[in-house]
Amino acid sequence: MLLGAVVVLIGLILTGGGVYLATLGGSLYYVVVGVMLLAAGYLMIKHRIAGFYVYVGAFVFTALWTFWEVGLSGWPLIPRLVGPFILLVLAALVVPSLDPVVGRRARVIGLAGATVFAAAIAVLVPIFNQLPEPDKLPEAQADAPFDSPAYAPKTGEWNAYGGGESAQRYSALAQITPENVKDLKRVWMFNTGDIPKKYGAELTPLKIGDAIYGCTAMNKLFALNAATGEKLWMYDPEVPAAWVPYTAACRGVTYYRNLNAVPGQACAERIIEGTLDMRLIAVDAKSGQPCKDFGKDGAADLKIGLAQKDSADGAVTPVIPGTAAITSAPVIVQGVIVTGHEVLDGQRRWAASGVIRGYDAVTGELRFAWDINQPDVTKMPPDGKPYSFGTPNMWTTAVGDEKLGLVYLPMGNSAGDYYSSLRSDEEKQYSSALVALDVNTGKPRWVFQTVHADVWDFDLGSQPTLVEFPTANGKVPAVLLPSKTGDMYVLDRATGKPLHQVDEVPVAQGGAEPDQRSKTQPFSRYHTLRKPNLVESDMWGISPIDQMICRINFRRARYEGPFTPPELGRHNIAYPGYNGGSDWGSVAVDPRRGVIIANYNDMANYDMLVPRAEADAMGLYPAGDPRAAGSSSSAEGAGAQTGTPDGILVNAGWQMPTGVLCTRPPYGGIRAIDLATGKTLWDRPFGSARRNGPFGLPTFLPIEIGTPNNGGPVVTAGGLIFISAATDDLIKAIDIRTGEIVWSDVLPAGGQATPIVYEQNGKEYLLIMAGGHHFMMTPAGDSLVAYALP
Repeated sequence: MLLGAVVVLIGLILTGGGVYLATLGGSLYYVVVGVMLLAAGYLMIKHRIAGFYVYVGAFVFTALWTFWEVGLSGWPLIPRLVGPFILLVLAALVVPSLDPVVGRRARVIGLAGATVFAAAIAVLVPIFNQLPEPDKLPEAQADAPFDSPAYAPKTGEWNAYGGGESAQRYSALAQITPENVKDLKRVWMFNTGDIPKKYGAELTPLKIGDAIYGCTAMNKLFALNAATGEKLWMYDPEVPAAWVPYTAACRGVTYYRNLNAVPGQACAERIIEGTLDMRLIAVDAKSGQPCKDFGKDGAADLKIGLAQKDSADGAVTPVIPGTAAITSAPVIVQGVIVTGHEVLDGQRRWAASGVIRGYDAVTGELRFAWDINQPDVTKMPPDGKPYSFGTPNMWTTAVGDEKLGLVYLPMGNSAGDYYSSLRSDEEKQYSSALVALDVNTGKPRWVFQTVHADVWDFDLGSQPTLVEFPTANGKVPAVLLPSKTGDMYVLDRATGKPLHQVDEVPVAQGGAEPDQRSKTQPFSRYHTLRKPNLVESDMWGISPIDQMICRINFRRARYEGPFTPPELGRHNIAYPGYNGGSDWGSVAVDPRRGVIIANYNDMANYDMLVPRAEADAMGLYPAGDPRAAGSSSSAEGAGAQTGTPDGILVNAGWQMPTGVLCTRPPYGGIRAIDLATGKTLWDRPFGSARRNGPFGLPTFLPIEIGTPNNGGPVVTAGGLIFISAATDDLIKAIDIRTGEIVWSDVLPAGGQATPIVYEQNGKEYLLIMAGGHHFMMTPAGDSLVAYALP
């Protein structure tokens, strides 16, 4: 009777939801199977054996529908068959209480059938879910045909955030290979002692000479012995906790050598970082002491010139702590430190400016400012006025070309990300675009836009990469640009012209600001990480019930493919969402093989614009407003957008209350791409299910389901890719030829960071920051972990 009551309840839910889904134009399966379960449950309650037979019929119908809809494609089978299969086993076990004579035979037959079914799934799914064989990778060449030696790091070092000035995340070391990587062991570990409440260190350290240089989540600078991990020095700039934005993160530091300094002079070699409280800090690389000749006692204050404007009364006020921060390593080109900063998403239309500034690497003097809405302002605004409010910012890491004197800025969006009517023409020109800025003039040389009139938060998060790109007319110095939309672009470094086809493709129109929507958007024909458009059968869950709910929500929302416009009072699906494609981990390039290695996310956002009065009623107030404490505006990318007519609710990844996503796995992958042609060589799900499951409970399944990932890959001349990034707390080695995982180790915390590879005393080391990440829901930590062969 209890089992029958459960079956009736499930039947009621599926029938009711199925009828609603059918009225929305969705699958009729849930109505049919719901009615069958109502009948089966009723008959079980009445102690009639027919209830068991009806349930068997419902299960057979479910299996046939499942294989018709998704085939033997692995993960989509789970929500469709696992729950019904468990009920089938329970039904078989209670059959004797329904009919003692027939029941014993039915139970044996039922259990035997269930066993055969389970065995068939266990055998067939791996067979039919096998990944295709990889294409043959180009042979490695002795020289580096896709790299300029002038931009490569010294062998065995990691002298810039991206490995070298070209940001290829490539090491010429080959001591560790696919054949011996199984012997890799942990050799030292350093704990920073810094785990803030909103943790997410994200550090990629540097290795220069005999030292490792890095920063903690709260911007404490440190140097370590590269062979032993012993602390050489640590400097604390004492960043107030109030300045932590959504995440306390320091992704990296920058090294600068003053060639005009007297040998042995203090700060001839210096480490420079940007801080959460908007300062540039310079310390001596040997001692960690502040460089007194830089700014004021070793710091330049970047809060000067920044302000925000209250939309209610127009009052101009200082920047509220936590709404602007530097989280990425600055870049130095021709002696000029170029930095942008983060402006907290979703808060105010008239937030702090996204101004880009350049500072003298020795003195800390302001050399230039690029204020999009005030092009005549070349340094400080006159009369104590602030830089323009709410302009597009660059929160991620740039890359520079020392020879051309250009720095390539991956730009974000204007403040008030999901509303575009208040943006100036200049903001619309430079948002979500790569801008080549001349460090001698502080003016743009060229701009290439990846999204027109962006209202999806598709800011450029990846550091670009410099390559020597083969064309019919010979090699062209180029910049490789990954994006959150999944498209990759290869542009001429000098002109910004694409070196491949880019089409302007018609996209959906209408939405909350129909006159603002661009009729077309750029689509790269070189390469894209984006997958086919979503359909109803792509909906997922842990059971038929939540899968049905996801199907209903899919049908209710507006979705017309990429760039579906946001619509007031109705959910819209952004696929990929702002966590799609490539983010701040960027990509790695093997210049000798001519191969790009890209890990990526494949998730949707489920968003809704809400009118201002409704947003206020929901508690969507901007950061710094006393009413904002504990409100929904604390979610990344979601918030009040004060100064615009609408607030925004963002469901990043489109999660159900169970913590399971509404779209089918994999949610993350890793791919090898032929650099010369953009052709995919192999593509694999990336991230195991060992720490993932409903309600945040780990399943401990060592299966590569493909999880969300933050952090990037490193590739070596030894033929290996080293990467962590995923939510399984593992550091992995992947054979570049096949995509096969050939080694892994469990980290003491989440590995949301990019590793480095370096050499010290003839030994090759792998080093990763295991700091965890609160947004990724991985365990917190403070450990730098080093590996080497025995």
